Amino acid sequence: MKETAPAKVNLCLFLGGVRSDGRHELVTLFESVSLADQLELTVLHEGPDQVSCPGVEEPNLVSAALRALREAGWTGPPVHVEIDKRIPVAAGLGGGSADAAAALRLAHAVEPLEDGVAERIARDLGADVPSQLRPGLWLGAGAGEELVPVAPLAAHAFVIVPQSFPLATAEVYREADRLGLQRSPNELAGRHRAMVAAATPGATLSDEIVVSDLQPATVSLAPEVSQALEDVRAAGAEQALVCGSGPTVMGVYWGEPPGSRAWKGLRRLRGKYPQAVLATPILASQ
Repeated sequence: MKETAPAKVNLCLFLGGVRSDGRHELVTLFESVSLADQLELTVLHEGPDQVSCPGVEEPNLVSAALRALREAGWTGPPVHVEIDKRIPVAAGLGGGSADAAAALRLAHAVEPLEDGVAERIARDLGADVPSQLRPGLWLGAGAGEELVPVAPLAAHAFVIVPQSFPLATAEVYREADRLGLQRSPNELAGRHRAMVAAATPGATLSDEIVVSDLQPATVSLAPEVSQALEDVRAAGAEQALVCGSGPTVMGVYWGEPPGSRAWKGLRRLRGKYPQAVLATPILASQ
């Protein structure tokens, strides 16, 4: 059995304070995109569950998802999950979370899960996992796990520009705390209301909405990201920002036909950033 695990980008990410569980309050707009890992599940006759992801060492969120399934009482046969890794690691694109969500979908196909089990496990695995159980466009609150589906926006495409180095999400959040980037509860609530008002069917999001509060922390830890942001803007993107906690940078291109100007921007960037790719939104699963 095979399953696609789409990367996600954050069209906005507004940062609040630290919760009692150690996570930060957020308001964010997640969108799944066509850049994706591929998972293949094979049922085994015996033995423990196995996960193989060439080039990526354990711990792996897919292994954690399978362990959590067993602890929750899932009685499916032992499985081997092979991950074809196409999403850069530690790049702010949610690749590990996407893989875990895809593994939960595969497990459900092998032997159906009880209602609510996948959602509970996803919340425990990390803030990005719940939104990727059903790839699409989601408005997230809480630590990102309080999700409301959003109708498709105006046609748009992304040029995604990975960097040659990883950044640990925890380090970026610590730097954000050091820099004092958190918004007050009232300000975060205001940003949530603004997002709800802006993310209407067919809307083009403004520069006031397409913002990442983590971006200054990412740039503080990796100053070269600033140059990548400038290069993406010079390649014609209406908006440029870091993906999640970075260091990956993305350019947003709005308008019809989707992707035409983004292709031109990609060609301009490829000489300096050979791993740059064009990505398009994935509509929500039904």
